[in-house]
Amino acid sequence: MFAHKKLLNAIADSNSIYIQTHNFPDHDSVATAFALQYLLKSLGKEARIIYEGEVQRDSLKRMIQELSIDIRHASKYPLAPQDKIVVVDGCKGNKNVTDLTGEEIGVIDHHHVKAPDDVRFVDIRPEYGACSSIVFEYFAQAEIDIPQKVATALLVGINMDTALLTRNVSRADLLAYTDLYGRADVALVNSILINYIQTRDLGFFKTALDRVRIKETLAFCYFPEGCNQNLMGILGDFFMALQEIEFVALCAQNGDQINFSVRSENRDWNASAIIQDVLRGIGFGGGHMDRAGGIIEDKARFNEESIYKSFVKSLKLPDITIF
Repeated sequence: MFAHKKLLNAIADSNSIYIQTHNFPDHDSVATAFALQYLLKSLGKEARIIYEGEVQRDSLKRMIQELSIDIRHASKYPLAPQDKIVVVDGCKGNKNVTDLTGEEIGVIDHHHVKAPDDVRFVDIRPEYGACSSIVFEYFAQAEIDIPQKVATALLVGINMDTALLTRNVSRADLLAYTDLYGRADVALVNSILINYIQTRDLGFFKTALDRVRIKETLAFCYFPEGCNQNLMGILGDFFMALQEIEFVALCAQNGDQINFSVRSENRDWNASAIIQDVLRGIGFGGGHMDRAGGIIEDKARFNEESIYKSFVKSLKLPDITIF
C-alpha cells in the first residue's frame, strides 16, 4: 500500500488533525507541512499546521508570506487530547519536538530517529536529504498535481536541507528537484535562497571570526551572548567553506540552555555520533552524518573549555593547541 494511503487509514476516524513541525521550524519542515496539508485537503481531510518555539529566519518568514502558508504557534489553537497530530521533520521524544496535547498518530521524517511504538503511521527515510522529497512522492503516488505554491515551497525545502544539492543528496531528492523545478516559481525560489541573511546578522559573523578556535581541521566557536539555531547553521556552513576545515562545532547560550550546531564533511566523523558522544551525561544530540544539533538544558552544566576538549577528544585530534 502506498504511504499516503497508509496515512489516510491512520487518520480515517479523525476530524481534528494537526501537522506539527519540529520546534523553531526551518524551510524544509514548513514546506513539508504545507505540502502535506494541501495533499490531505485534496484527499478530503482538513489539517492545521502548528509549531512550538519561534519562526526565526527572515527568509522563512518571507516564504511563509509569499506562499500564503497558514502556520501558527500551537498556543493559537485549543488542543485537546482527542486531536490527532502528524509530526513532520522530527518526532516526539526528540528534544526539538514538544510533546503537545493530542495523540501523535503519524511521523514523517528523514533523520535517524525511532518513532514511539504506538504511532499508527511511520515513514522515516534517513537516506533522503530533505523531508520535502518524501512528501513529494506522496503526490506522485496519489496522482495529484502539485500547484505552483506547493512546488515552490518544496523546492526551497530541498535546496535548503541539501545545501543546494551538495549535501546528503539521494536519487529521490534529485528526481523530486527535477520535477518541482518545472512547476515552481523559480525566481522566487532563487530570491529566497540568495537573500538568507540580513545586515543585522553581520555582528554574529564578527563574533564568530573573533572567537573561533581552529585545531587541525576542527573549527569551534562559542557564542556567550546567544545565537539562534538557524543562524548557527548558516555560520557552520560559512566555516565549512574553508578549505582546511572538515568539522565545525558551534554552541550558544540561549536563555537557560546551550544549543549546538555541528557540521562534518569527513566520512570518518559522523556528526550525529560525535555530538551524542560530547554531550553524553550532560545533554542530548542527534541528526545526520554530515550535520547535527544538540542541547544542554541546564547552562550550569556547560563549560566552554571542557566542551572544546571533548570535541577534540571525540575527533581523536592531537594534543590541544589553540590558534
